[in-house]
Amino acid sequence: MRRFDFVTLKLFVSVADEGRLTAAAAREHLALAAVSKRISDLEALVGTTLLYRRSRGVELTPAGQAFLHHARRILENLERLEAELSEYGEGVRGHVRIHSNTSAIIAFLPQDLSAFSRRYPQIKIDLQERVSGEVIAAVRDGLTDVGIFAGHVDAGDLQVLPYRNDRLVLMTPRDHPLAARDRICLHEATDFDFIGLQQDTSLQSLLHEQASRAGRTLRMRIQVRSFDAICRMIHHGMGVGVLPERTIYRDLRDLELCSIPLADPWARRELVIGVRRYETLPVIARHLVDHLITPEAE
Repeated sequence: MRRFDFVTLKLFVSVADEGRLTAAAAREHLALAAVSKRISDLEALVGTTLLYRRSRGVELTPAGQAFLHHARRILENLERLEAELSEYGEGVRGHVRIHSNTSAIIAFLPQDLSAFSRRYPQIKIDLQERVSGEVIAAVRDGLTDVGIFAGHVDAGDLQVLPYRNDRLVLMTPRDHPLAARDRICLHEATDFDFIGLQQDTSLQSLLHEQASRAGRTLRMRIQVRSFDAICRMIHHGMGVGVLPERTIYRDLRDLELCSIPLADPWARRELVIGVRRYETLPVIARHLVDHLITPEAE
């Protein structure tokens, strides 16, 4: 009987997903030489070629396609086994990993996770703040159990569940020409300098995309790393900015700012929860997801 180790099976799936040995090596945190040897040993074990080696990467042979199908099923069954066995532990305890974007961490997670911790005091929560694209990659690569990110970002093959809704608002100084508006579209503000987040955030990408669709360009004067920094820059007259409404309520009391709802349809954003497969999550992670998507968590 041939023996396949789970590390090699997972590695082969990564190679198939990435299409390059170097990318798979980085994803699995292995040396390229080790990846190449494991794949070669695997092909020797099954007695056939699984990959076509090209100058720009690798492609699956027909045998490789068949092997990939079964490798995925084996790994999924293993995850399901681990999840089911976790229910037989003594009590509900352990830790669950969450990666989340800034919007959810500021606006929703403090109260949601506090309520969860009161219900399950023995569960440790490991929460890390990341931009939406990084959250999706972390879930896909198994670096976190649960991800929370902007709903407009492509989640690939992740299973996605609705979490919360928010709307975007334009922030201005109180003495700004736009401050008296009740509502506004993004393109109406593009004549002014903008304060925004770093380029790799989903919010910044969304704003640039929507401005471009309207035939306009955002004049980014300053880019910072936090919503608080945006508000303080706006307070001192450096420009205007767009933020999720639920992230700026605390700053309005201390800073001379005006909040104007964006009238664009896309300005109502959805935050979502992403997992690889709900049914293969450890039981404590499933408890957390169930808690987050119930109305009581709001």
